[in-house]
Amino acid sequence: MNCLVIGLGNIGVEYAQTRHNMGFMVLDAWAQASNISFNTDRYGSIAELSFKGRKFTLLKPSTYMNLSGKAVRYWMNELNITAENIIVICDDLNLPFGTLRMRKSGSSGGHNGLNNINELIGTQNYTRIRMGIGNDFLKGQQIDFVLGKLSDEELAQMDELSKKVIAACKSFALVGPDRAMNTLNTRQKE
Repeated sequence: MNCLVIGLGNIGVEYAQTRHNMGFMVLDAWAQASNISFNTDRYGSIAELSFKGRKFTLLKPSTYMNLSGKAVRYWMNELNITAENIIVICDDLNLPFGTLRMRKSGSSGGHNGLNNINELIGTQNYTRIRMGIGNDFLKGQQIDFVLGKLSDEELAQMDELSKKVIAACKSFALVGPDRAMNTLNTRQKE
């Protein structure tokens, strides 16, 4: 099985370590742990690795968040990968920080990156891992919140959260999305 794993985020140093770039942060952690590096390619940065006979292509789109579907569609076609074999990792302000949710399909939940992917690949039937960022912002301050830097306390948790998301991606490829979801979606200990 070949899997395309997309971490959503925005390119540029001004977006590094922001809530909206948690997908990028997970893929960076995976590449570092696997001793591989990303190469700049069409519509994004790409890295490839194998795990127990499964091939993973990691993609960090360079199209900016709201146009992520362009990169996803291009790489699905280029690699001949179906929607059932992609995983999109993104932030989610509807979940408390530290909460992780994996789903095999569903709506965008108002996430512009997912909206664009749904529109350009023509389906919502792909796996996504949502990483909770909470919603501690005043009315009208949503953009500032999602583009805001993670706190030191939140950054300290990213290593462990990244490990859980990476393990879920590997589990997805090895045992399928249902069992991977059962493992990742278990209630987090308080």
